[in-house]
Amino acid sequence: MIINVPLSIFSDRILRIEVIPDLPETQSDAPGCSTVAGVTWNPKRRRVDAKKDNVVGSVEHPDEQFLRDQLPEMVEGVGQNQDEEAVAKVKRLPSDAGVNADRLSDEAARRDDPSGSMDCLTVLEVKTVHINSAILAAKSPFFYKVKDLTVSDQRLVTLRVNASEETAVMDLLKFIYGNTLTVRSPAPLLDVLMAADKFEVVSGMRYCSRLLQDLPMTRESALLYLDLPSSVLMADAIQPLKEAAKQFLAGLYKDITRFHDDILNLPLVGIEAVLSSDNLRVDSEDVVFDFVLKWARAHYPELEKRRDVFGSRLHCLIRFPFMTCKKLAMFLFCEEFDCELVRKLVIRALCLKAQAPAYRWQSLDPESANSVYRRIVERAYKLRPVKVVEFQLPCQQSIVYLNLKQEECTHLLPLGSVRSEGFYLGDQVFYLSADCIKNQQSSSNSFGLFLGMHGTTSASLPVEMEFSARVKPTDDYVIKSKGIATFTGGSVLGCRNLFNVPWTTFVDDKSPHFINGILHLRAVLTVKQ
Repeated sequence: MIINVPLSIFSDRILRIEVIPDLPETQSDAPGCSTVAGVTWNPKRRRVDAKKDNVVGSVEHPDEQFLRDQLPEMVEGVGQNQDEEAVAKVKRLPSDAGVNADRLSDEAARRDDPSGSMDCLTVLEVKTVHINSAILAAKSPFFYKVKDLTVSDQRLVTLRVNASEETAVMDLLKFIYGNTLTVRSPAPLLDVLMAADKFEVVSGMRYCSRLLQDLPMTRESALLYLDLPSSVLMADAIQPLKEAAKQFLAGLYKDITRFHDDILNLPLVGIEAVLSSDNLRVDSEDVVFDFVLKWARAHYPELEKRRDVFGSRLHCLIRFPFMTCKKLAMFLFCEEFDCELVRKLVIRALCLKAQAPAYRWQSLDPESANSVYRRIVERAYKLRPVKVVEFQLPCQQSIVYLNLKQEECTHLLPLGSVRSEGFYLGDQVFYLSADCIKNQQSSSNSFGLFLGMHGTTSASLPVEMEFSARVKPTDDYVIKSKGIATFTGGSVLGCRNLFNVPWTTFVDDKSPHFINGILHLRAVLTVKQ
């Protein structure tokens, strides 16, 4: 069969494409294959492995040489105006039409394939394509470096590809000439993208990435895009597709509690996409830590492998400065992780906890700032993080600091509330709750601050509560409410109008209670004997 494209007179070279059987790891039923839109696709074929198929060396005929595997520099401006006029002729030959497999087993092929499997490969099919060397060199640094295409007078150049790559390579050649593709489904586009990466056709990678982004995203396709070979994922042309896949998974599994089992079954690339999101809906960072530990135990039952994957990939997903001190202490003595890494993470977390948010980044050394800690920002936790200072003597006392953004407070109207994560006072777990309270007599709203006790214990615990807030212009903490209340399990007691002003006055931009857009609250809680 011969496929003709007009104006073939512009062709100055003949590209001989030899199709050989796939290696065992590239078969569609091999482990690691994925399915997109019902089509099996194997993402495990790496660029370095694929390039071994381009046999290096010469054969019997002095005018025929194989393409060499090199990484050249790009040439700009060559043949830019020939894309619309250029031509390719494809001629399909029978596999026995003068092709001798023994000719392909030269010394250079043995160097690329030390196992010797190259010696017994059978050429399944041969295609000849009439090409324009200037166009190929302009679009592909790979082809530009091939001397037989750019500086040599030889007309015939041979390229060897696997059977699974044949269609994608032909589509890529058509793209090089016409800047468009006819395929529109995920699996063929991924094949062309891989071929474009292999032959360094950056415009082809960018075009395929854009087409894939335009297709409806699914859980399977997003995971497939994120599991592309690392050489492909690092390419600038693929970054928009990679980010779109990460955002899709992060949005799909935004609520870690609701989709607990689904997220638990995700592979590593999926977990990284979901847990790296700032918008993850989770009670606290303690929940993220527990989930990562549970996921690692399920997917990496062997301790050494679990330690390796935690040290290299998983620990970056946990925002340790926002974990409670109790959970950090548990992490510090957990034997499942590398002791040196654990100490480093806990010390760093405690140092950042002690810093005001505005100064956290200034405390990081340059090396840390360019690594995982540069990405540490506070998530939109359902339970707000607090800082707690605990005393046992001369009496049991906890000083709790809670910061709320002005935007958060504004969104509490008309009857909203926001709770803090749990903290200990004596032997009991308490929490703070900031509420928008409606005054039944005046029908106005006000800001209330309450202390709640977890659990169902019937034992009573008398607590002295002192609520304070930082106030302009001194920015010092000023006591707003003080009193003694007796708590049992489930009790919630506090002040209904902490600032003694209407809600509109409290959230006004000129309010003295918001310092740089932050409401700073302090609760001094003392157990009374």
